[in-house]
Amino acid sequence: MATTTQPTQMTGATNGAVIDLVYRLGDDCLIIGHRNSEWTGLGPILEEDIAFSSMAQDQMGHAQALYSLLHTLGEPEPDHLAFLREAKDFRCCRFVALEPFGEAGSGASEDLRNNPDRDKLLTQGDWSLSLIRQFLFAEAWAIRLAALSESSFEPLAEMARKFRGEVKYHTMHGRIWIERLGRADADARQRVQAAIHLLWPAALGMFEPTTHDAGLARAGVCPSEAEACRKWQTDVTGLLAEAGFTWPRDAKPVVGGRAGNHGPELARLLASMQKVYRLAPGATW
Repeated sequence: MATTTQPTQMTGATNGAVIDLVYRLGDDCLIIGHRNSEWTGLGPILEEDIAFSSMAQDQMGHAQALYSLLHTLGEPEPDHLAFLREAKDFRCCRFVALEPFGEAGSGASEDLRNNPDRDKLLTQGDWSLSLIRQFLFAEAWAIRLAALSESSFEPLAEMARKFRGEVKYHTMHGRIWIERLGRADADARQRVQAAIHLLWPAALGMFEPTTHDAGLARAGVCPSEAEACRKWQTDVTGLLAEAGFTWPRDAKPVVGGRAGNHGPELARLLASMQKVYRLAPGATW
């Protein structure tokens, strides 16, 4: 397969498709990285507090690298892409932006009102939702990176090979927890099972097809979303079944994010994440 080592070597159609792909990859990483970072200091045990913070740092670093690649393709600088776009401009799947709120908790106590976002997570956040989302996302990200490491677009292939060294620890983390929770007590198993069923339709939306799928596959940039989804479902359902968990068999994917159609949760996330940068865009810190 011929490889493309420089962005300028791509045709116009391929260039546009690659830009769309890199936006999707970068936005997924940025948004789930931010969601995971929200648990910093609030994790249920110290080990998990550190693990989630570390994975969040990796994911936001992946976003930074992917946004830098976009800049070489003629797009705005990374900080602009992260902090100055509106929700409709993001191409992340809806799965990564979901708020991890369960039924528990009736609201923040008065003495914690200094940070409403953290207070709501502390009092209403459901760790099982974040844990299962991270497991499902890591498995998908690992599959994408394995394929992208052989991409005909060498700058992306090189980046994927580097990311894989970090993501293997993300998948290891998720698999250990799924196996461990499969042997947990009834209450823990029920919470995990409920999280799997709640998140599954949105997780399928990670593989929302786009108009660029066929062209990217034909150019050897990456496999189609359908092919990636089949591989992900085979791997993930095998791990869940081995741990004694089930998943919805006829779930309808939650889509729209790849076209910029998001739920209100993404706008709320961006309002929090972009608040400081928007106070003085372009300022030197």
